[in-house]
Amino acid sequence: MSLYIRDDDVDALAKKVQQVTKAPTKTEAVRRALQNELARAEQAVPLKDRVKKIQDSVRAKMGPNTPDFDMKKFTDEMWEV
Repeated sequence: MSLYIRDDDVDALAKKVQQVTKAPTKTEAVRRALQNELARAEQAVPLKDRVKKIQDSVRAKMGPNTPDFDMKKFTDEMWEV
């Protein structure tokens, strides 16, 4: 099955990738680019997982959450008010 590039900008990008990667043909350049993009996408960590990791790290450093903690009192004591 053939892949026809009908967009001049995409064709120019394929030629540039071919030159930069020293691929023997534009087809090989496109194949490599698609394989690399697919591998990158498969290895990507979803945003919700990255955020959870950060939140877990912050919680571990901050200590347990105390709902009855009085921030005003703490701040006043810190500033010796």
